[in-house]
Amino acid sequence: MQAAHRPPRALVIGGSLGGLFAANLLHRQGWDVQVFEQAGEALAGRGAGIITHPDLFTALTRIGMVIDDTFGVDITGRVAYDRSGAAVGTLDIRQCLTTWGRLYALLKGAFPEDRYHFGHACTAVTQDAQSVTARFTNGTDATGELLIGADGIRSTVRAQLAPDDRPAYAGYIAWRGLVDENELTPATHRDLFPLFGFSLAPHEHMLGYPVAGFSNSTRAGARCYNFVWYRPAPAESALPGLCTDIHGRKHDMSIPPPLIRPQVLTDMRQAAQDALSPQFAEVVAKTPQPFFQAIFDLESQAMAGGRIALLGDAAFVARPHCGMGVSKAASDAMALADVLRETGNVLAQALPAYSAARVRFGRAVVAHARELGAY
Repeated sequence: MQAAHRPPRALVIGGSLGGLFAANLLHRQGWDVQVFEQAGEALAGRGAGIITHPDLFTALTRIGMVIDDTFGVDITGRVAYDRSGAAVGTLDIRQCLTTWGRLYALLKGAFPEDRYHFGHACTAVTQDAQSVTARFTNGTDATGELLIGADGIRSTVRAQLAPDDRPAYAGYIAWRGLVDENELTPATHRDLFPLFGFSLAPHEHMLGYPVAGFSNSTRAGARCYNFVWYRPAPAESALPGLCTDIHGRKHDMSIPPPLIRPQVLTDMRQAAQDALSPQFAEVVAKTPQPFFQAIFDLESQAMAGGRIALLGDAAFVARPHCGMGVSKAASDAMALADVLRETGNVLAQALPAYSAARVRFGRAVVAHARELGAY
């Protein structure tokens, strides 16, 4: 039991979107929340678009945010182009698309600055009947009543809680990037704005949509076009070469974008010319810093143990085809906050209930994304 004179303390390991959703929601419920992020500075400038879902807006509203037209770019429909650039299918569906950087700025801005700690990479977690303690590479530690592992697919917290639950490579990668809309020719701009676009090639899948620009503006003329291009990359024959950097060093499954070898980018852009519609080939050609991510499946057998809870990509990683990653993290955070409130912060009741409900949901999302990725 925590001392009567102070609120219960929650340690959030990981200061990205999932961690910030949980931190903001618990802070508003009266918890003393401390966030520990391993990076040494703000996680700004990630060139990734985010597809929104209702749970995402529900979580933002609960945090107290007012969503206006600066949040994202509204699209009016979907269109698919064939290899020649002709539209072969359309669908009237409205949706709002935002960016990782825009959402991070909003969530971090809503959380007390003095409770968000950079430069804290978690190395170990220990717990007993009264408390849980996190230790960091900088020699410090922190103790609280609850620890939330929101530290992503390579979660240190999950590795200690459930060492057998590991990500499995799906056999392909996603190239991603942002291009300023003003760099596109008038014809390509007309075809891609304001739509969600698709281009299919054998065993490949390209999609793209407009998002806020590099200045976070959603104003016409200040936006970017975000693309995601799924391509096979066998673990033994292709991935090692992609992950070898400009210095000849081999990275494990990913590589910092500035270290991608020029020849890899040249080959990727040529493949776009050979396989994709002209509109998307132009987008790829004019993107200044494309990067790629390996695609994984991750399923955890449980999302809690003792005083520890897992959240977001630390517990389940679904392939991006269903666009549920951020919304799933927001849903996890809301479910955790709800069950803590409903049980009066009694962790022995709250965490098993949270785990049971969210494991079922996580498994369903991973299965759906795996089916979509079978193409």
